[in-house]
Amino acid sequence: MRLDGKVALVTGAAMGIGAGIAERFSEAGAAVAVFDINAQGACQKAESLCRSGRAIAIPGDVAHEADVRNAVARTVEELGSLDVLINNAGIAPPVSVLELTPAEWDRQLAVNAKGAFLFSKYAIPYLRRRGGAIVNISSTHAFTSYEGYAAYDASKAALLGLTRTLAVEHGRDGIRVNAICPGYVRTPMTDEWLASTPDPMQALQKVLALHPLGRMGTPHDVAEAALFLASDAAAFITGTFLVVDGGLTVAGH
Repeated sequence: MRLDGKVALVTGAAMGIGAGIAERFSEAGAAVAVFDINAQGACQKAESLCRSGRAIAIPGDVAHEADVRNAVARTVEELGSLDVLINNAGIAPPVSVLELTPAEWDRQLAVNAKGAFLFSKYAIPYLRRRGGAIVNISSTHAFTSYEGYAAYDASKAALLGLTRTLAVEHGRDGIRVNAICPGYVRTPMTDEWLASTPDPMQALQKVLALHPLGRMGTPHDVAEAALFLASDAAAFITGTFLVVDGGLTVAGH
């Protein structure tokens, strides 16, 4: 699975799953645009990728249309084209429905769902020129729910609906659109959640016990799935989703 000569734009790529995808795509031969609201983190990630390939950093907010337009335009201008879009940026602050404010709801839906819509809207005119791929990073939260994650669950389910519609609308343009649904992945966000629990080690052991494979996922696990869906190896796959969760959901969690 190679991406030689291709250009990928990855949102939320300064750390966690997005960083893992950016790194793996660079290893596979792609030039990578690293987009993140964390400008310093985006620059640091792009600099590290430039040691072995081409990469640029683009700071911005996925929920701001002007930032999205700028990111797509800069990617094409500075890297020469756009072949793969990875809609990965997301936030997941746990808040119960009764405590969730309309502003908090709007922000989660804006980052997790609207951002993917905006990036797809502005990327598709370029993707159709060479036959491209969009991979939306959803979550097992799209079809399993936990207390405190109403907005997050709704936004990740919305991504699956967006994925299906984009696949139908743009299949004849040669654009494939798929989603990945990760479960627990060891990222800074996960570590922050574990640290907030009364007994982080006990919480970690409980999480590990939920997985038939006996471990949490890594950004590399999700990156390998994204590389497959973005590559020619998945040339006849569109409009579907790939669960990457170590068996979490089939075990009933």
